[in-house]
Amino acid sequence: MTSNGQFSTTPSPQEVRVAAIDIGTNSIHMVLAAVDPQLRSFSVLLTEKTSVRLGLRDLETGDLTPQAMEKALLVLSHCRQLADSHGAQAVVSVATSAVREAGNGRKFLDMVEQKLAMQVELVNGREEARLIYLGVLSAMDFAGRPHLILDIGGGSTELILADSHDTRSLNSLRVGAVRLAQDFGCHGALTPERVQFLKTFIQGMLEPAVRKVQGRLAAGESPVLVCTSGTAMAVGGLLALGLGTSPKTLNGLRFGLHQVQALMGELVKLDVGQRRQLPGVSERRADIIVTGGLILETAMELLHTQEMQLCERALREGLIVNWMLRHNLIVDRFIYQKNVRQRTILYQARKYGVDHEQAERVAHHALTLFDGCRQILDPVAAQGRELLWAAAMLHGCGKHISSVGGYHKHSWYLVRHCTLLGYSEAEHLILAALVRYHRRSLPKKRHEAWLSLEDGSQQCCVQQLSPLLRIAVALDRRPQAVIEHMGVTITAKTMVIQLTPAPGANLSVECWSLNNCRGEIEPGLGRTLQVEEVEALTTPTGSGKSSS
Repeated sequence: MTSNGQFSTTPSPQEVRVAAIDIGTNSIHMVLAAVDPQLRSFSVLLTEKTSVRLGLRDLETGDLTPQAMEKALLVLSHCRQLADSHGAQAVVSVATSAVREAGNGRKFLDMVEQKLAMQVELVNGREEARLIYLGVLSAMDFAGRPHLILDIGGGSTELILADSHDTRSLNSLRVGAVRLAQDFGCHGALTPERVQFLKTFIQGMLEPAVRKVQGRLAAGESPVLVCTSGTAMAVGGLLALGLGTSPKTLNGLRFGLHQVQALMGELVKLDVGQRRQLPGVSERRADIIVTGGLILETAMELLHTQEMQLCERALREGLIVNWMLRHNLIVDRFIYQKNVRQRTILYQARKYGVDHEQAERVAHHALTLFDGCRQILDPVAAQGRELLWAAAMLHGCGKHISSVGGYHKHSWYLVRHCTLLGYSEAEHLILAALVRYHRRSLPKKRHEAWLSLEDGSQQCCVQQLSPLLRIAVALDRRPQAVIEHMGVTITAKTMVIQLTPAPGANLSVECWSLNNCRGEIEPGLGRTLQVEEVEALTTPTGSGKSSS
């Protein structure tokens, strides 16, 4: 900070500045954070928010409108310039429900990348909920109690049951303030019958998630309800003013259900023009505060909670925490979350009955190969070690459907359509393709798995990593481990794999297996594959056997 109390535009030597951008249904938000690697914490330097209404999609096609996309591009350009001017070393961006549901959503993200050189990750509902949890956890001490986190957005509402250790239930529901206003037209004053209709509709949308979170509470547990994001802050601001207070921050303020009900009873009687006259209610918030507030009121009633607590941190701050997790910069209470990527893979492996010991052996072989040839990989593939591990752990999950013939295609389908927390959409696509191409034919242009890859860098990553997974799978064809040690030597023209058998084992099956798939492996490697069998150190020294 400078002497006049303003944040310096120049980062201090020990801090890393990270910008997080959330492309939402109603608005585009950005936070700029200063991450302190020594303290393993972050502070928010500035926030920006602009309403773009991507959620007001074409009523006939469901596509994002040209006007909304044009405005969003302009806002994102300003956000990027602002982040750069403040010395941001990293910019992380996500798009949520409006973009993921629109038929031209991916086209819009391609436009963002082409025009602004900004990559935006498209996150699914559960991943959005997880990021919100991380943001709230960075701001609050859960003090050993379970918390219910309610985030009412423009296109979706996230309901999360969590504690300071982990999430218990992640739910994303297709009901939001902008979506309700567009679908039901709530711009004028509402009659009691209209209010009851809307609340009944909202109740029907929320009930499955409410039952789920209630079923995951232990006997006697009483969770704290935490409300985040625009609707909650707008309602909280009006409630605070109604009490005659003007707090500098709404963070941590608590309000009762009866106060929310009383406020909503007044708001539904006002038309949009009258709502705009309310202190603290912006012009763009006036037409959706009633629908958002009704979601809040109905949720509190369904959850049988008498009080809510406001939290100003949510998805954007969760993106900062997630970035810190990825870069091993995290405080103690997030340690469990650091392993979320590994845990979600192991969960899916158990779900589909994967042989854990066999998968671990394949993963070990694959990572040994990766480490041995990292220097020859393209930059994108060289960052894919964890993706290769995940693909090795899940490559056989398709046997859950059928263990014969094309089980690798079943594996692709299961991985592509499962929920992988902590993985971006691009990583998810690469992982699924690696699973698909661990055996049988090489990628072809007509393959759905290949067509789903979004750009050449992703295809290159799959082309370079899939041969390593093929080799690892080919080396583990038996129920028991027969390879004690593996070494890798790379030359300009060859990859030489040195195999040391376990005591009493021979590796003829493994050499035969590799030879059978040599035609699919060598093109991806760009090298001739050679296999050398090296005698175990416990046996007398002799000449090694070679298969080339």
